[in-house]
Amino acid sequence: MATDLVDGWTALGDPTRRAIFERLASGPSAVGVLANELPVTRPAVSQHLKVLKDAGLVTSRRDGNRRIYRADPDGVAAVRDQLDRFWNQALATFKDVVEQDTQEVS
Repeated sequence: MATDLVDGWTALGDPTRRAIFERLASGPSAVGVLANELPVTRPAVSQHLKVLKDAGLVTSRRDGNRRIYRADPDGVAAVRDQLDRFWNQALATFKDVVEQDTQEVS
């Protein structure tokens, strides 16, 4: 789950972190592989992964001398739940406005 330090929305607000997250959503990957696919250094990728991990969006596991990162379904679900609440609230507000306009026309 997301920590108090960084939430999922803030973490995904950075284009490089979003690109890293998109790659991890396709499957697990090591830092070196991610760095080879992006125009940033390996240490920069590691820093971005730390932010994503602190936000609860990715997890890691050791594999020999490297770490393998993957998207965390629980963190993704938490962001999705927030988005669903925003969407449902927007739809309810839209419905109220349309119904109010319909009543005023009648």
